Amino acid sequence: MEFIIGAIIFVADVYAIMKIFQSDATTTAKVIWIVIILVLPVIGFIAWLIAGPKPAQAGF
Repeated sequence: MEFIIGAIIFVADVYAIMKIFQSDATTTAKVIWIVIILVLPVIGFIAWLIAGPKPAQAGF
């Protein structure tokens, strides 16, 4: 059971990090968010969901 929970957290964190790289945020903000997610995987992911940088938007 712990493996499944750990795998879910790992996948969620990888997803968040990929989305951070694709965002319009500054490099400093990206690095800070990634460090938060790596140091505090669950809390960092939840914080990113609530207040993280938004994805880059395609211009039309």
